[in-house]
Amino acid sequence: MTSPAPSDRTSSMDRSYGFVEWFRPGEFERTERILPDILASGARYLRTHLSWAEYLAPGGEAWFDWLMPRLGADIDLLPCIHYTPPSMSRTGRSSGAPHDLKAYADFVDHVLTRYGRHFRHIELWNEPNNLLDWDWREDGDFRLFCEMVGGAAYWAKHRGWKPVLGGPCPFDPYWLNLMGERGVLGVVDAVGFHGFPGTWDSEEGTWGGWDMHLGEMRRILDRHNPEAEVWITETGYSTWRNDEMEQARRFMKALSVPADRLYWYSWADVAPDIAVQEGLWFDPRHYHLGAVTHDNQPKLLARLLKEGGVARLDDVTKLAVPNLASGTAPIVVTGGSGFIGSNLADSFLRDGEDVIILDNLGRPGVDENLAWLMERHGKRVHPVLSDVRDPRGIEGAFDDAKAVFHFAAQTAVTTSLVHPIDDFEANARGTINVLEAVRKAERNTPVIFASTNKVYGSLEDLKMLEHDDRYLPADANIRLNGIGEDRPLDFCTPYGCSKGVADQYVLDYAKSFGIPTAVLRMSCIYGPRQFGTEDQGWVAHFLIRALKGEPISVYGDGKQVRDILHVDDAVAAYRALLGHINLAKGKVFNLGGGTRNAVSVLSVLREIETVTGRTVETGHGDWRAGDQFYFVADTRRLQRDLGWKARIGWRDGVRHLAEWLAEHRFGDHARLVEPRHKVVA
Repeated sequence: MTSPAPSDRTSSMDRSYGFVEWFRPGEFERTERILPDILASGARYLRTHLSWAEYLAPGGEAWFDWLMPRLGADIDLLPCIHYTPPSMSRTGRSSGAPHDLKAYADFVDHVLTRYGRHFRHIELWNEPNNLLDWDWREDGDFRLFCEMVGGAAYWAKHRGWKPVLGGPCPFDPYWLNLMGERGVLGVVDAVGFHGFPGTWDSEEGTWGGWDMHLGEMRRILDRHNPEAEVWITETGYSTWRNDEMEQARRFMKALSVPADRLYWYSWADVAPDIAVQEGLWFDPRHYHLGAVTHDNQPKLLARLLKEGGVARLDDVTKLAVPNLASGTAPIVVTGGSGFIGSNLADSFLRDGEDVIILDNLGRPGVDENLAWLMERHGKRVHPVLSDVRDPRGIEGAFDDAKAVFHFAAQTAVTTSLVHPIDDFEANARGTINVLEAVRKAERNTPVIFASTNKVYGSLEDLKMLEHDDRYLPADANIRLNGIGEDRPLDFCTPYGCSKGVADQYVLDYAKSFGIPTAVLRMSCIYGPRQFGTEDQGWVAHFLIRALKGEPISVYGDGKQVRDILHVDDAVAAYRALLGHINLAKGKVFNLGGGTRNAVSVLSVLREIETVTGRTVETGHGDWRAGDQFYFVADTRRLQRDLGWKARIGWRDGVRHLAEWLAEHRFGDHARLVEPRHKVVA
């Protein structure tokens, strides 16, 4: 009989899945780090290799004695037995057939005896029609392979295990039918399939879709062994272009294909100092197939699976629904699902504008902002879920844009110190990609860029006066007005450098190409829809911790001063800049709360205690790199040129954010002390 497709048995929402992960001898720490994360993703299966060559190498037996029980104790394990020991190979390579073909079956028998209690299925070889895994030049008619694997499969089945024939790559129905004619398909319980649609150039001309290829496979199996199952033992999508949303979409698609089991390749990226296969060292696609990076930073796929499994993944991947009518001139907001971006987008949508939200949804929680926008404004919200680091993926979003607000960025100084290259790619190269996409569209579209006060450096040259709860500059003019745009740039930390580079490119595109660009160098913005963390968005982070009754970490002594600005005022500044873009073209403006909203960290903590009615427990850590003792923006240029000014006082703004958090994050107003006066925000 024909095995039913998964859609006949269960929906993709209920589909089980696994991951492929190769563990190399000695990777004890890596194995212990990765395995809990794989389990936390909801995976039921794990495919790994048990290399015949590595087993017989020095230390190999001890390694697999540890690895097989460790993996098999927690997850349904599929070991793939391949790679001939070179000393036993007819070619002297691990891809060659052994001199004694029965030796492979003997090794499989040994594996079953030694480790068989840790798994039910055993995979025989990997990609046997691929020259790098099986040297078919020395076995042109595959008779050696069929004798070797057929005998091993027969013996494994006789002993009570379920053999799986390794999947050909690329898929070759003629090869598979040959396996049937030679009797190999008759002695296996499942056959693997490898397919990476969208990743490998070699598949672009031959890929006919999951249904076509798996249908071919099913028909061949039905001729030779109708009971055999179809397993996707390798599929995946490389994020080498930084298109993590596409990887998540491909995963959801793979869950719906007509196969009996699915293994996603892979859990973790390959470290850049490891050669994947001979001759493939410099192909970046091989190094970015994981759901997490090589140093265990979760990509979108891993994060969503760990947050809520397939249901969470399904919710987010469904957010991108193209609906932009021909001839519409939208406003594009990159990073439009983020804190400031979503507030700005909402303001334009309330005015009846169409808005493209270009976002990679890389930061936890921002998909909630996108869902909120779509619920409020329906079809006038146009999600483009791509990454600004991927020029091919974003260019189309700018074709008909009437204005571009560029917020998409890596936003934390701390992250930039750990991953400076990633920080550069997101902030500097990502900005160039946006500018080039606008230039190619040839519509002379205004571009307004969200820069940062960090481009002025740590301001170490400013002499400071220390007071009981704050630092103030000794310079009376700076105390009165703040830091002006004439302050020399002094990039500090990778974050300051990458944002500073982007800042200067945005200004130069006005000079070099005539594009109407402008820059806002922001101080600390806070308000609703902010997912504050310890690394970025400190006002919201402090309030969230206080409302949870959790302690707050303060880096430095807490006397550092910032001019915090409510997001409604920030939105007004961005809109004013667009409204006066002819005047503002090629200019930079400092944006913050000004001296009226200049507060120390300690004073904000005291206000949070007033608002919440409880004492906040604090601890102090070392000063962070590049932290400024004092930054207050001189906003007089904004006021003079654009008629803008901050309207929301910081105490009212903090209470407004606290009320929003209490309602939307905690569902409870009772935690807050009633204000002495009405809050206007």
